[in-house]
Amino acid sequence: MTHQTQQPDLQHIPVLLDETLNWLTQSGLVEAQAGIFVDATFGRGGHSRGLLERIGPDARIIAIDQDAQAVAAGESMAKEDQRLSVVKGRFSDLARTLDSMGIESVVGVLLDVGVSSPQLDDPQRGFSFKTSGPLDMRMDPQQGESAAQWLNTAFEADIVRVLREFGEERFAKRIARNIVANRPLQTTAELADVVSAVIPRRAQPAKHPATKTFQAVRIFINRELDELKEGIESAFSVLCQGGRLAVISFHSLEDRIVKQRFRELCNPPPMPRRLPIANASMQVQAKAIAGPIKAGMAELARNPRARSATLRVIEKVGESG
Repeated sequence: MTHQTQQPDLQHIPVLLDETLNWLTQSGLVEAQAGIFVDATFGRGGHSRGLLERIGPDARIIAIDQDAQAVAAGESMAKEDQRLSVVKGRFSDLARTLDSMGIESVVGVLLDVGVSSPQLDDPQRGFSFKTSGPLDMRMDPQQGESAAQWLNTAFEADIVRVLREFGEERFAKRIARNIVANRPLQTTAELADVVSAVIPRRAQPAKHPATKTFQAVRIFINRELDELKEGIESAFSVLCQGGRLAVISFHSLEDRIVKQRFRELCNPPPMPRRLPIANASMQVQAKAIAGPIKAGMAELARNPRARSATLRVIEKVGESG
């Protein structure tokens, strides 16, 4: 078991940093050096800090995060560079957030989805089984019910569904049954033990046997996949023509959503045969720029958590209809 104190170097390392910044800032837009970028998942500001080093003195970055600790870190960083503004909120509300600021369009948006390293490494947030802490898992602890509240009241069938749908856990039934039998659960260690107890040793993966359960519950509690779908739509809607959207995902469920929606934006809608439309290609809204991009060996040596990261980038070429 690896404890928090053994991984301080992982806390603030942004994944796929150079690749992400290269594709975001090399769009060819004249406005890019003086335009507005959005870091819609600020975290601890690794990508924003790198972006500030590349953009011009008249450019701006709007950083968004629903985590109060991330916002506090961003506000501290903004005091050092007036080109950065920080807003508390969800990236699914990106368009409304920018509208409230009087911003109509931007030249680039980054979505670095999932849970951040500082969230994982803080036992009080309840995201990890590595160190026992309150069973919370909320990105915004002030909103919604915690993992403990849901697990201690949910029907067994609903727990099974969540573990299967969001964790792809093949032992979902026996895990859910054991959760119900051992309620109430209050700590991450209790949940990890309940899961580990019912997974046969021969079937336990190289990762901790509770990995898929923790992923599933976290995704459900935070509506992460719905947030991602809504976030992509919101982000794409605020891009100017020629602007770019970069999304970094961390597991197959997320990447599947990104890949599918990007494919839809980059291809014209299917038309009935023999329909007299001379130029259906005009309905294409975006073009694929990069992806899937994975971390190289050098980055993996510095930051093993980058192993599961996948970057995809599209550029807006037409107005959405």
